Amino acid sequence: MSEIRVNNLSNESSTGGPTISGITTFSGTNFFVPPVGSTAQRPENPQKGELRFNTDTYHLEYYKGDTLGWSEVEASNDELDGGYRGFIASGNIYPANSNVIEYITISTLGNSTDFGDTTYKAMQPSNGVSSRTRGLFAGGYAATGRKNTIEYITMSSTGDAINFGDMTQHREGIGGGSNGTRGIFGAGWVNPAATDIIDYVTIASLGDAKDFGDAIAATNQNSAVNSSTRMVMRGANNNVMHYITMSTLGDALDFGDFTAAVDYGLGAVCSSTRGIFGGGNPVLNVMQYITIATLGNGSDFGDLTQARRGTNGVSSPTRGVFMGGGVPDGSTSVNTIDYVEIATTGNAKDFGDLVTATQGSGACSNGHGGL
Repeated sequence: MSEIRVNNLSNESSTGGPTISGITTFSGTNFFVPPVGSTAQRPENPQKGELRFNTDTYHLEYYKGDTLGWSEVEASNDELDGGYRGFIASGNIYPANSNVIEYITISTLGNSTDFGDTTYKAMQPSNGVSSRTRGLFAGGYAATGRKNTIEYITMSSTGDAINFGDMTQHREGIGGGSNGTRGIFGAGWVNPAATDIIDYVTIASLGDAKDFGDAIAATNQNSAVNSSTRMVMRGANNNVMHYITMSTLGDALDFGDFTAAVDYGLGAVCSSTRGIFGGGNPVLNVMQYITIATLGNGSDFGDLTQARRGTNGVSSPTRGVFMGGGVPDGSTSVNTIDYVEIATTGNAKDFGDLVTATQGSGACSNGHGGL
């Protein structure tokens, strides 16, 4: 083992530094500054293990290899004692809508617990928009019509949702994703037709959404998964998956196709590398997965414990949990919670039960693949 005690290292022309090989220890009471740059400035031919600070996501990231791509350095959430919480909000309890927010601790098994209420009762709000500390729910269909309202919760506490701002359109069935800094609201239904609009917000601030770009098709009842850089979305009546790079602005691009005949109402969970879609209409128990960093069609993952549509999902870095849903024609909501280990394939297992049987809800967590 070698030990180097110098204040600065550079080559003779001051254009770079020497190569340090072997087992090397850096000691000191100050700090170490890794390479710094945006997502677009990532090296063209990185080597496994390369470390850098991403100025778009404000996270350290390292390169896992050509297949897995870049991954953010995981950190525990001290406010939640290192745990990961999943939240489900609003939805349809048939024949009425709900404003209830419930939560689970993803690393354990058990029933959900009451968290608080949203400011209005709605079904099909956005899914999956959150940082490590704040969760957002947007839009949905309420008794007064479709909403453009965005609300937020602070995940470490319990309590009612608070107004955040407004989306650019009143709509329901919105695909949601985030990289921890930016939250994305994709497509949805704007009476009398679906829309292709994509909005974004900065999660740490309050304010109205801004235009991001357009989806490749106008779709309703959307589901989405994401890594720290990419969000992949799929909507109703269209087996095409499309993706965006969340740190930029622009229109979505084609990702690949679903391999099962699923119409709408899928749940979605994700790690930093893999996304899983489950359930859907016609009422199915099928799960399919994709590798988010690559392009391609979905592959079979396994089966949910119960065939259903209108389920929703939350994630930790390793576990995906599907909550609620409706069977068989939407007239009956279920309180089923089941889970999978994202890195493997196989059938889901029982996790526990929701306090309120619901379908078409919004959901988010402080441990999904974008964080």
